[in-house]
Amino acid sequence: MNDLLVTTLLIAALFLILASGVWIGLTLSGVAWIGMQLFSARPAGDAMALTIWGSSSSWTLTALPLFVWMGEILFRTRLSQDMFKGLAPWMQWLPGRLLHVNVMGCAIFAAVSGSSAATCATIGKMSLPELAKRGYPDDISIGSLAGAGTLGLLIPPSIIMIVYGVTADVSIAELFIAGVIPGIMLALLFSGYIVLWALRHPGAVPPRDQRLSFMQKLAASRSLIPVVLLIVAVLGSIYTGVATATEAAAIGVVGSLVLSAAQGSMDWATFKQSLLGGTRLYCMIALILAGAAFLTLSMGYIGLPRHLAEWIATLGLSKVQLIVALTIFYAILGCFLDGISMVVLTMGVIMPTVQKAGIDPLWFGIFIVLVVEMAQITPPVGFNLFVLQGMTKREISWIARVTLPFFFIMVVAVALVYAFPQLVTWLPAHMKG
Repeated sequence: MNDLLVTTLLIAALFLILASGVWIGLTLSGVAWIGMQLFSARPAGDAMALTIWGSSSSWTLTALPLFVWMGEILFRTRLSQDMFKGLAPWMQWLPGRLLHVNVMGCAIFAAVSGSSAATCATIGKMSLPELAKRGYPDDISIGSLAGAGTLGLLIPPSIIMIVYGVTADVSIAELFIAGVIPGIMLALLFSGYIVLWALRHPGAVPPRDQRLSFMQKLAASRSLIPVVLLIVAVLGSIYTGVATATEAAAIGVVGSLVLSAAQGSMDWATFKQSLLGGTRLYCMIALILAGAAFLTLSMGYIGLPRHLAEWIATLGLSKVQLIVALTIFYAILGCFLDGISMVVLTMGVIMPTVQKAGIDPLWFGIFIVLVVEMAQITPPVGFNLFVLQGMTKREISWIARVTLPFFFIMVVAVALVYAFPQLVTWLPAHMKG
């Protein structure tokens, strides 16, 4: 009852401060300070300073501003237009047409970044202006981008998989391999929903461009070569072991600068605008991450995640009941914590329960990534929602509403992975064999 009262008070404080118009990063820090000051013995001031500094100076986080800057460069030069020019002829026959570029672009970039926020920001910078210019409806354009942006966590390399592998003592390499098929499946589910939406709203999708022969399509796709070269450079540097994700992000920035300069679309004004745009967007994300880190620490001291996890462990559920309960548990927890924090705070308590129920830790890792993806688009702390709010200036409630169908698609993906565990386990076993 005490935990329920504390949770209720903190949720009320969160919505009250948000409703007053305070920035989300400051709101999270404020709620964390209230929780720590009132319900724990730890002094809140020094804890806040240490946590925010630790969060802001993380080396892993360095990849995020670099990928955001890369997206800004692509957005402000001809490279993003060329990406659309190259993909457009191949998308025209699909119901929904260029909306599928959101999904395809996010799936490709997810294999570069490992971050949902970076994927959403980079592809959004490229796709949203182009879709708006062509007359595609804002709701499905932004909703599909928010949903597809979560592929940044599932398609390897993934920061969440690394965190889970360390905390649960599971092979990170096997987790990476295990994420490939579920990642492709989820991308296909997203595209399938866009097809159904387009069939139900035929008048909402702009008419197709002129029909082209196969050779004409190939000729048009020549403009994709610079973007493909950039992706190969970033991906190749990671998978060959030449560079870490952060170093690969730097390669991506240098590559995008070189390519845009070679195309003649980079000048001093464009360079300055891209740097300032990337800095602004990253500062918004970094402030949210810093606030979330302090909120995580505060909740850890209060003990709310641990108490919730322990309560689930005492219920004596069957395997399917446990999975359903954990899906709901992490979806609710994701309303208040970022994905890495959810994994770190709960694995110590959840893993013994999972192993006792006979659930494969490798399969459970992919399940955790899927439910953390769902948390990326649940208000009030869905990072993809805030990234898109910063880019589009739309209300967070509107973005959450248009993203809702993609949340339910992820629920379907969890059900499919549970019903067919081979989707996760076949490829690692095959590669090992």
